[in-house]
Parts: sequence; structure tokens; C-alpha cells
Amino acid sequence: MNDQAKQVQRTYLLLMLLSTLSASLIWGINTLFLLDAGLSNAQAFGANAFFTVGQVIFEVPTGVVADTWGRRTSYLLGAATLLVSTLLYLFMWKADAPFWGWALASILLGLGFTFFSGATEAWLVDALAFSGFEGNLESVMGKGQIASGIAMLTGSVAGGFVAQLTNLGVPYILRSILLGITFAAAFFLMKDLGFKPDHSKGMLKEVRRVLRCSLDHGLRNPPVRWLMLAQPFIMGVGIYAFYALQPYLLQLYGDERAFGIAGLAAAIVAGTEIVAGLIIVPVRRLFARRTHALLFATIVSTVCLALIGWTSTFWVAIVLLVILELITSLSQPMRQAYLNGIVPSAQRATVLSFDNLMGSAGGVVIQPALGRAADVWGYARTYVISAVIQAAAIPFVVLARRENAPSDPIEGDELSEAPSA
Repeated sequence: MNDQAKQVQRTYLLLMLLSTLSASLIWGINTLFLLDAGLSNAQAFGANAFFTVGQVIFEVPTGVVADTWGRRTSYLLGAATLLVSTLLYLFMWKADAPFWGWALASILLGLGFTFFSGATEAWLVDALAFSGFEGNLESVMGKGQIASGIAMLTGSVAGGFVAQLTNLGVPYILRSILLGITFAAAFFLMKDLGFKPDHSKGMLKEVRRVLRCSLDHGLRNPPVRWLMLAQPFIMGVGIYAFYALQPYLLQLYGDERAFGIAGLAAAIVAGTEIVAGLIIVPVRRLFARRTHALLFATIVSTVCLALIGWTSTFWVAIVLLVILELITSLSQPMRQAYLNGIVPSAQRATVLSFDNLMGSAGGVVIQPALGRAADVWGYARTYVISAVIQAAAIPFVVLARRENAPSDPIEGDELSEAPSA
């Protein structure tokens, strides 16, 4: 690997480390933070739903920003927006803000993350191709998962115990500081290699062109379309299942003030990401096609969700959570390689953002519905309901398998297979 490709990977891993560390400081206690602010379960997950509303509204526009103004610009805007919205969350917690205030702040948080989504991955793929990288995308994505897993493990555990030793607001202060550091790192280290923003046609005209091309290579492209249509069920359930684990694990554990235990769910997700990143290369050889791996992961994770809702034993739930998250973490790099192998560089950020939009759209509906169900029937039953909802994604993965996409077979150098125009 040449020096430029090594520098691209180092920058990518550093940004993954910093952004995930800053975000994960509150992942283990976010639901508890909202409940402590006086919100009900329905309102807390309603606030999370408004976060995904922000993602739905802004995913494609911010993807267009990345494809027209540059990936670096998009990333910097994301870090700045998240810093402002995190401080706003902290202010509203202190001020006992009404629900509409949480809704607006959550939409702003969603906007911040949409500047990251699509742009970071598109920047990496283009920069690696420009630098002459030879290898498969899973290996690089796996290293990214290791970096983000280490950061998430550190941040989620630290955030939980910091909140337990101080109060639920301190992790948000630490998150704001780290977001400032993330902004500085991207400002000095990130360069748009292999991609040159084109402003010659005017912003509005370019937006229309990029959106049209992105639809052609997204929903109008069958191999991409089927995975996109599966996302609302998988991601919508996944967001709820992750955040509901905070109070649910405390309930199973028997101590509602053990915030360190609440952070355990995020720590498990982080740990499985690290393990998945380490073993993804040999594991991928167990499957002839990436869609085979995705289908296996969807079925196993659906079963795990149902069993988490069925058990009343804390440690059984923990074991099931480990299996669920390990399978999910192993499938993610394969899904990324599959999509990047059939999406052209010029529309990559926008198509990947639209893919995230589809998942967020599911969260807009599923999160508040399951939050309301938790108020009425309890957390356990909502995990069984979540399994039923996620099962609806299985037929779409089967349809993606039938398309025989060029990036589906697991062989060779996937990076070089990706179309360039």
C-alpha cells in the first residue's frame, strides 16, 4: 500500500474514532436523559422519531451538498451542526423545555448526522481509488468498524459511569468538547481526493441533475432498490431496539439508577463491532454472495429480537444481544461493499444518503408506535413486535439476491469494480 493510501486510511480511522467517541458518550443514557427531563416513553421515542424526521428531510439535500460542494465541506458542516444541537439539548434539559422544543432540537441533530452519512463513505472510496489502493472494501470498512467500536465501547461505558457519578448532563458537555476536536481534525486532515466539486452549472441545476442521476442509480436500479426497501424495517426497528434497551436492561437488572448497566447495551454493540472488524475477512469467505450473508443476518437478528422480548432473565438478554449485534456488525461491511460496487462515484454520496433516508423513514413511524406500545404493554412485548416488523425485510433481501448484481459475488478487488460514471 502506498503512502497516500495509508494517509487516507489513517484520516478515515481518526475521523471514525473521534466522531463515534463524541456521539457514543450519550448513547448509553440518551433515553434516560429524556425521561429525566420529564418526557414519557411515548414522548421520548417521539423525540427520537423527530431526529429521524430530520434525517428523512435532509438526507438527500445534504448528500447533494457532498456531491456538489465537496465531501469535506459536508463533514465540517455536520460536526458544527452536531455541536450546536448538543448544546441545545443540554440547555433544554436544564430549562425543563416543552416537547416541541425537543422535537426541533432533535430535527437539528438529525440534520447534523445527515451531513456525515454518505459523505464520509463516499470520501473514503473516492480517495482510496485516487491513491491507487489495491484491496477489498471489506478490509477497510472492517478497520473502520474496529475504530468506531473501540470509540463506542469507551464512550458508552464512560458516559454511563460519568452520569452515575455526576449527573445525566455531564456526558453532553464532554460530547460538545469532542465535537470541537472532530471539526478541527477534519478541517486540517480531510482533502477531497479523486473528486472535484463542480459549481459551473449553478447550484439548483446541479441539484436537479444529481438527484435525477441518484434516482437512476438508486431506486430505479433494482439491485440497489431492494436493499433500500428493506431498510425501513431493519433500521426502524434497530433504532428503537437499541434505545429501548437502556430502560429495559435496568428493568431486568432490578436497579433503575444503575446507569452503568444502561451503558452496557452500547458497550456490547461496540465490542461486537470490534470483533466483526477483526474477523470480517475470513467470515466473508463463508459465503459465495453478499446477499447470502445479508439474508442470514436478517433472519438470525429477527429471531434474536423475539427471544429478547420473550426472556425475563437479564443475562439471557445479554447473550442474545451479543449474538444480535455481532451478526449485524458482520453484515454491514458486506452491505457497504455491495452498494459501493454498483453506484457511480459522482452520485455515490447522494445515493448512500438516500439509502440512509429510507432507514430513517422507517424510524419515523416505528419508533413512536413502539414507544406508545411500551407505555401500554411494557418493553418486553415491543421486542416481539419488533421481530415481526423486521421479518418484513426478508423478501426484499431475497429479491436483491435474484438480481445477480456484479458486486454480489465475493471475489477479487471490489473497489476497482465500482463504476466511475
